[in-house]
Amino acid sequence: MNSLRLFAVTMVFCSSASSAQNFPTRPVTIVVPFSAGGPTDTIARIMAERMTKSLGQTVVVENVTGAGGNIGVGRVVRAAPDGYMVSIGHIGPHVINGAMYRLEYDLLKDLAPVGMFVTNPQIVVSKNGLPSKDLKSLIEYARSTPISIATGGAGTPSHISGVYFQKLTGGAAQIVHYRGGAPASADVMAGHVDVFFDQAANALPQIRSGKVRAYAVTQPTRLSVASNIPTVDEAGMAGYYMAVWHGLWVPRGTPAAVIVRLNAAMMEAAADDGVRKRMTDLGQEILPRDQQTPEALGAHHKAEIEKWWPIIKSAGIKAD
Repeated sequence: MNSLRLFAVTMVFCSSASSAQNFPTRPVTIVVPFSAGGPTDTIARIMAERMTKSLGQTVVVENVTGAGGNIGVGRVVRAAPDGYMVSIGHIGPHVINGAMYRLEYDLLKDLAPVGMFVTNPQIVVSKNGLPSKDLKSLIEYARSTPISIATGGAGTPSHISGVYFQKLTGGAAQIVHYRGGAPASADVMAGHVDVFFDQAANALPQIRSGKVRAYAVTQPTRLSVASNIPTVDEAGMAGYYMAVWHGLWVPRGTPAAVIVRLNAAMMEAAADDGVRKRMTDLGQEILPRDQQTPEALGAHHKAEIEKWWPIIKSAGIKAD
């Protein structure tokens, strides 16, 4: 009986290894946890198109919305660990939501990282009517004059940044929630709200057209496509780094060979000149290759959770 059991285990292992070696033999699905047409959906479709070429199988995008992205992520967590269902996400569903919701899965234990490929920091912007011409004077102005800070909704990256700025300026600023970044941005341009921490991809066209004023970018280095905007370190809010980075995950237990194959396809897409141009046009920055590995995403993911969860919980930020 023992020899038969050993034979059965060996056959299962060999079959699994062979399946991983031949991956993929059918279409792969990338689950976007948000509606079609948004930044994550657009990024996913650009990557899927190029990954299809690398994998030799169609990579399709499926939008699974609800609960701030939790339903889509949960769908991948519960999928078979074979690499045919992949989660694309960012700091929202894969970090922030874990501090605000009682999730039915563990973001670190139930998902295996494939790789991270683009990042999109925020830019601190304001309506044009404010007297402040730089971030230091904006901070001083907000300490003496109550201002309003727009956010794209409770628990969003812009909300967390807004709460941080509110505390930095003495707590008098009013947080104004919107149902998304687009209406928040529109009201800043119209002069109805004072300040907004907007994703660079959304803010750059408005900055270039003179509809809003830019103060700083929330990362250690200046944006290559807007090198005239100083960093938060240079402008007066040193060390405040917030970026909406995008990565891929698969269910925990997915064979290592499958993850390697998916990562290689992702890296090939990120290196493609056409993909890079399209990402740059969206305001996204392609990460260096050494930051695109599964290990790099795993380390970054863990560090982001350790950084933001205490801030979110201490501020009492809850989901709507």
